[in-house]
Amino acid sequence: MNSKKLLLLIFGLLLIIGGVLGLSLYSKIFKANTVAEGFLYIPTGSDFKEVENLARPFLKRVKPFVWVAEKLNYPEAVKPGKYKISKGMSNFDLIRMLRSGNQAMVNLSFNNQDTFEKLAGRVSQQIEADSISLLRSFTESAFLNKAGFTPINAIGMYIPNSYEFYWNTTAEEFRTKMLKEYTKFWDTERLQKAKTLNLTKNEVITLASIVQKETATVSERPVVAKLYLNRLASDWPLQADPTIIFALKAKLGNELVIKRVFSKDLEINSPYNTYKNIGLPPGPISMPDISSIEAVLNPANHDYFYMCASVTSFGTHEFAKTLEQHNKNAAKYQQWLNKQGVNR
Repeated sequence: MNSKKLLLLIFGLLLIIGGVLGLSLYSKIFKANTVAEGFLYIPTGSDFKEVENLARPFLKRVKPFVWVAEKLNYPEAVKPGKYKISKGMSNFDLIRMLRSGNQAMVNLSFNNQDTFEKLAGRVSQQIEADSISLLRSFTESAFLNKAGFTPINAIGMYIPNSYEFYWNTTAEEFRTKMLKEYTKFWDTERLQKAKTLNLTKNEVITLASIVQKETATVSERPVVAKLYLNRLASDWPLQADPTIIFALKAKLGNELVIKRVFSKDLEINSPYNTYKNIGLPPGPISMPDISSIEAVLNPANHDYFYMCASVTSFGTHEFAKTLEQHNKNAAKYQQWLNKQGVNR
């Protein structure tokens, strides 16, 4: 074999080797390597080894993933969060997403909660922050003072709805976002409506919390709200059973189940006893949802002063303008409770 043919042979072998190596590199970097769809949760403080272990269920081959990650310097740039993994992603696409911190958002939601403990438990199920850190942030004195709240009325800052968050949101970041949402909720129109009613934001939230507890029927809430507003305008006591239940739970324990309020309960010594005290209690008895707040700001037009739970249309109330009619409605309800054997 002459030297020319030898050189051509060597060159051909080099091309083949280069092609094989190039194809191997291409496969490592750009070939599909994820075999499952789902979310990869990377906790705050994780190192690359932890990410590798968390990613394993999604990967066809782990070693190429590690190789690409190292070439792209990802081990020095791990970012916590919730990441959406699609089936058929290449190592390059996966690492690029993780390295950039391109997270999937969490659609965090909560409904009306009675206590901060319950709110913290609900939120901690949806973001990384645990319930203890959330509860601590909700009740931090420095924050409450700066935001203009007290431990008694601060629960009214959290308006039940759905909000977008990053999964690795801290307790303090969650709290700050909710204050911004509260401020946004109280726009010029709502503030004007509250002013027309001669109520502060806290008073609207407080009354809305009573309306919320009084009826689960959303369409009835503006009627209930107006009834209480009628009583307030006439310097009547609200005489709201939900406030008595709140006072009893505060004294006897929040887990107490109370289905019936007795005359003896109305003697409880509490600022939340709206049978003894004129006006609104000092703060919300729960976290009202938007429908209850809007019911207070947009009450129905009527002159009812009395209401009693209906025994013919459960979940609603019988309304009355006179005490005589109310006493008839109340007698029907008490008879029904006795027949059902409801003693507490």
